[in-house]
Amino acid sequence: MDREQLKAAIEAVLFTMGGAVELKLLAAAVELEPEETKELVEELAAEYDANMRGMKITRLDDSYQMCTRKEYYEALIRVASQPKRHVLSDVVLETLSIIAYKQPITRTEIEQIRGVKSDHAVNKLVEYGLIEEAGRLNAPGRPILFKTTETFLRNFGLPTLEELPVLGATQLEEFKEEAAEEIQLELEFPD
Repeated sequence: MDREQLKAAIEAVLFTMGGAVELKLLAAAVELEPEETKELVEELAAEYDANMRGMKITRLDDSYQMCTRKEYYEALIRVASQPKRHVLSDVVLETLSIIAYKQPITRTEIEQIRGVKSDHAVNKLVEYGLIEEAGRLNAPGRPILFKTTETFLRNFGLPTLEELPVLGATQLEEFKEEAAEEIQLELEFPD
């Protein structure tokens, strides 16, 4: 690799790692001696400074880190302080409700209650961090049990699961009717 490619490789490592990277690790990444690598990192840092880029390379003892230039911190905060919002579809929300009230519960049990496949909804809930594995059921196939997480409690403003609203008979009847309608739609329009 030529000098520019070596600097680009160092830049890629620093960017990807996020935190401080020891000089000896950077040297190993570009297959150079630490002194040669240090010279390249310092040159790259000077280029960032000369161009007043949004990023800069900082030396921390025998490590280097790519970080945001303090002049642009306010712009970063405007974006970073806005959490990514996950939109819960009716199907995902229904699945989450079943898990919250019946936990720990297997995917098969969820599907029996809903009357339809729930793979997508369960996977989305795991991805969003709202549910997690809670062990395995001591039954043939050892199916995974799911439960809600602290993220679920935090997002729904609940200190504990005991604070979940109590379902009344009317709500239970409405849920049963909705499930029956869903099953009918599934029968009429299979995937």
